[in-house]
Amino acid sequence: MTALLDQKPAPPRDAPAGGGRPARRRRTWWMYLFLLPTVLGYGAYTVYPLVASWWYALLDWPGFAQTGTFIGLENFRRLFEDDLFWNAFGNSLVFLVVAVPLRVGLALALALVLNSRRTPFRGFFRTLFFLPVVTTGAIVGIVFTLLLDASGPISLAMVKSGLLDNPANFAANAGTSLYAGIAVWVWKWLGITLIYWLAALQTIPQDIHEAALVDGAGAWREFRHVTLPLMVPFLVIITLIDTVAALNVFDLMQTLTAGGPSFSSEVIEIYIFRTAFQATVPELGYASAAAVLFGVLTIGLAIGQAVGVRWARRRMGTS
Repeated sequence: MTALLDQKPAPPRDAPAGGGRPARRRRTWWMYLFLLPTVLGYGAYTVYPLVASWWYALLDWPGFAQTGTFIGLENFRRLFEDDLFWNAFGNSLVFLVVAVPLRVGLALALALVLNSRRTPFRGFFRTLFFLPVVTTGAIVGIVFTLLLDASGPISLAMVKSGLLDNPANFAANAGTSLYAGIAVWVWKWLGITLIYWLAALQTIPQDIHEAALVDGAGAWREFRHVTLPLMVPFLVIITLIDTVAALNVFDLMQTLTAGGPSFSSEVIEIYIFRTAFQATVPELGYASAAAVLFGVLTIGLAIGQAVGVRWARRRMGTS
């Protein structure tokens, strides 16, 4: 009986002598072929342009020449003296400072309302706010050029309500074009931030809310002393995600204002595009230098995002 228990079960007939791992490898190696198109596309359209732009930034390369002339850091010196570059940089900074808090704050307020069980048609309103997210940014920009026109419904409604004396084209006015782009961008992407906040609110146990209400805390005090402290780690993550997203507004701003009028709404992305492809004499090397500086800014924000996410996870782990 002991001898029978000590015997090992015989391997299956189709199993290799050395175990099942080599056979599994032979059966699955061809699956990596499905990744090949993605790898090639990512390398050709993301990795290569990213690496090449650092070399092009060191060249004097007009668009009509096949190759450029090496000039070192001259393009970067010109950028620091270019008023239009700093104008675009300032517009991008204003976009960040105004749009990100507006998007995060409005989404949080809507999430608090739509997370409540007393709100009717919660699913309908969640879908309604999320619909603009799945719409192409270029299409949104084109549609809003019509809505924000002097003869559009928004301007006419504001004149009828007494908010304006005369019709105004908000996208074509130097004083309002950038802020019109900010408003449209917030409207378009509000739904995705709303989903982030709804997911964050689901992590708070319902017992905590009920205990606060039993203790006599009103809605404001319950939000301030219970909900908001628990949402701080999520606030850091969501704000950083929206900050990085606010740097990628080319499609929307190009179709809505094209950086005008008089460069009043030109962000860094439009500045790079105009310098490289729309100038009388395209300057590919100079535009690449601007793209490199823009990339450095984005990398800095990405590093800040990684640090913020790590801090937030540590905070959630210890809370």
